[in-house]
Parts: sequence; C-alpha cells; structure tokens
Amino acid sequence: VSAGNKIYLGSMLEDELSCPVCCEIFKDPVVLKCSHSFCRGCLQQFWIKKSKRECPVCRRKCLLTEPTVSLALKNVADTFLREHGEAVIVDIKCNTHGEVLKLFCLDDFEVLCCVCHTSKKHQGHRVCPIEEGAQDLKVMYSYPFVSINTHIPRTLEDLHATEKQIKEEFEELRAFLQKEEDARLAALKKEDTEKKELVKKSSETLYRLQHSSYSALLHTHLSFTSHRAQIPQKNPEKMSGALINVAKHLSSLKYHVWEKMADLVQYTPITLDPNTAYSWLSLSSDLTSVANSGSLLQLPDNPERFGHFVFVLGSEGFTSGCHAWEVEVDDKVDWMLGVVKESIDRKGRISGCPEVGFWMISYFEGEYSAMTRPSTPLQLEETPTRVRVQLNYDSGEVIFSNPVKMTPIYTFNDFFTEKMYPFFCPGANISGNNPKPLKICRSKVAVWNSWKLFDSKMKLLTSRSLTFANDAKVTGEMKMHVFLELLLKRKQTNNE
Repeated sequence: VSAGNKIYLGSMLEDELSCPVCCEIFKDPVVLKCSHSFCRGCLQQFWIKKSKRECPVCRRKCLLTEPTVSLALKNVADTFLREHGEAVIVDIKCNTHGEVLKLFCLDDFEVLCCVCHTSKKHQGHRVCPIEEGAQDLKVMYSYPFVSINTHIPRTLEDLHATEKQIKEEFEELRAFLQKEEDARLAALKKEDTEKKELVKKSSETLYRLQHSSYSALLHTHLSFTSHRAQIPQKNPEKMSGALINVAKHLSSLKYHVWEKMADLVQYTPITLDPNTAYSWLSLSSDLTSVANSGSLLQLPDNPERFGHFVFVLGSEGFTSGCHAWEVEVDDKVDWMLGVVKESIDRKGRISGCPEVGFWMISYFEGEYSAMTRPSTPLQLEETPTRVRVQLNYDSGEVIFSNPVKMTPIYTFNDFFTEKMYPFFCPGANISGNNPKPLKICRSKVAVWNSWKLFDSKMKLLTSRSLTFANDAKVTGEMKMHVFLELLLKRKQTNNE
C-alpha cells in the first residue's frame, strides 16, 4: 500500500472512530439501539442539556436500558490513538467546572466545556467543536493585513469628509453667533449715543430756560434770582430715561439668541446610516436623502451593509415608544418604505414580508402594495407626494398615511421582540428612469415658553370672560380647564 493510500485510509478510519458530538476519537464509547455511537460523557451532557433521552443524530427516543458499552469500538479507538501517537495528548480541563474543554464559542471567542455551554453566559451562542474553531481562526488570521489595508483608504476618506462637515456646521453656528453679537453691541452703542444726545438736549433746554428767566426777572427780583443762580444744574444721571436700559440688553440673553437660532437649525427625526447602504446608493451629506446612483460605488463589504438590494436603514433603532417620520416620494416611479427588525439577513437574497422581519409598503409600475405574503394591493384615491411612517412599538403597529391629505394608507399589526430600524429603498434606476432621491422631511424647530403660553391663553380667557360676563359658572370652568392644562404642560416640560 502506498503512502498516499495509507494517509487516505487513516483519514477514513479517523472519521469512522470520531464521536458525532465532540468530533474527537471515541473515549469510553457507548452505542444506542439505532446503532449510533458516542462518547459516554458527550451523550450524558447532551441528554442533560435537552432534558430528554434521544439520539443526537437521528432523534430516536432511547430506552432506559440504553446505552450499552461498546468494547470492540473502544479497543479499535485505543489502537488507532496508539498508532498515530495521540495517546499522549493531555486534555485541558475547565478551571471552573473541571470538565475537558471540547467546544469553542464563536460569539465570545472562548473555549468551553460541556457545562460552560449550558450556562447562562453562553446561552443561545453559536458553538462548534474546538477543532473547527481552531481551523476557522487559522483562516481568519492567515492574511490579516490584507483585510485591514483594504479598509484603511475608505476609513480615512470617511474620517476626512466627516471632519470637514463637522467644521462647516460649527462654522455656520459661529457665524450666526458673531452676527448676533455684532447686532446686539451695535444696538447698545446706538442707545448710548441716543441717551447722550438726550442728556445734551435736556441740558441745553434747561440752560435756555434759566437764561431767559434771569433776563426777565433781573430788575424786579434780583435777590431771588441771585439765590436761584446758586442752585447747581440738574445732574444728568438724575434725569428720567438718561441711563442705559441694561435689562433690555441682558435679560434672558442666551434664551433669546437660542430662540432666533431655531430658524437656523434644521432637524430631521431620523437620519440614514451610510454603513448599511448598498453599494449603488448615494446619500446626501446631511444623511437625509438617498438615491440610486446607477453605478457601483467602492464601499467596504462590512457586515452591516446590504449585499444584494438597494436598501439602507436609519441610524437609530427603537425598542419602545412611538416614532414617526415623513418621506418625500414625489416624482419617484419605484420605492419602498417601512421598518425592519435588526436581525434581518443583509447579505442573502430575501423576500420582504413580516414573516422575515419587513413591514413595508411599495410603489412599482403605478401600483401601491403592502408587502405581505402574498402582497396586498392598495387602492389610493390620490397619489401621495409624502408618506408618513409611524411605528408604535409597544402596541405592535406600523401605520402608513398621507400626511398632506390626512388619509390612511395601510396598517400592519404584529408583535415586536427586537430593535426596529427605519427602512428605505429608492428603487431601481434603469437607464436613468428613477434618479430622484427619497428625502426625509425636516421638522420645524420651535422654542416656546410655557409661561408665555399661559399669559396668552389667560388673555384669551379674559376676553372670553367678558363675553360670558353673565355666566360665572362657564367662565370658572374655562379658567380651571386652561389652568390645569397649562400646569400639566409645564410638568411635562420640566420632566423632559
């Protein structure tokens, strides 16, 4: 027999003498009625974990008389180990449980014993035999620098682009604050000039009055006029309105600047996550719109990124509460919108429906559909230019509506158990027939003061009270309603 055949036969024999559970040569082998053999310890641990007596291979129920010791198999296994020089291998045992380390946790990258595998720490984790884990690690680390160097250029590009945009955003804020500061200092100087002019005019007027009085009364009231001449002129600081109105310039200064800044600030309830975008998608710099570029972009194939479809997710996921956003779909001939669960398959070819973690509606070839299995056609009275997506996590609802016409489109009712992400698909762009982006609509930022609101409502209440002057009961109820409403609003604001 040639050396090559010996190696081949040895490999075949090793496979036949390996336990299906630990993938090692049998140690204290036992056999079941179904003819499947295992290490005694491996079979016992399997039964403890599953809480039932069944064959790990064919799932046949085992009798109480099983398993039986297989002496013949034990002798063959021991002989094989001696001939291949593996009998001297020392098993490494778990420091915590004292069992042999036979498994490898793919999630935590730790070697485990059978007891570790059943513990809470590794419950639900992916586990493989330690030999398979070692082989996977060898492959993973065989060419480490190639993978790193492939990602470095893109990482540096993202770093520089993000850094540039952050600087531009803050420069815009600084420019606004500088303009506001200059305007307020100019207003202060203007008031100072006006006050000085006022004091000057008042002093000149007083002087003319005194001079005319002296001339008219000089001959008849000389002694009295002399006495008045000794009275000093009125101190300008004691004149009414001569001082700078400090309170006007400093009162709640930061709040009023913040109030004006609300016109500058652009807010969107969600933004897109570029690390999930398919390589054909182009995102705006502020991450609020996405379009199908029609060409492949050079992007890293990271685990978060979709690998087969023009999909992208929102940057923030939700595990509770109510969340809503609106998307412009005008001039689009193909699109999909909705929410997805975090664990969806991002690399495989998937069918979008609730059963696999997609809750969405679509528009394609002039028809609207809810992506159920099978799809549900939607009959809309008007073509929406915007679509509102509302996720009510706790009640298990995904609601689609037309926010312009305030009309419903479709509602999914389900039960959510994991983090949910906003989902966007700008559709296919064949020969430039669908280049327009999906745009997340901005929300108006409002700065309001609860006491200002209280004053305005009380003024309205006063005007209504005049109308209901003959009905004190109605006026009192109105006052109490407004008062309680505002107290509740102020309490909510303080909590926020």
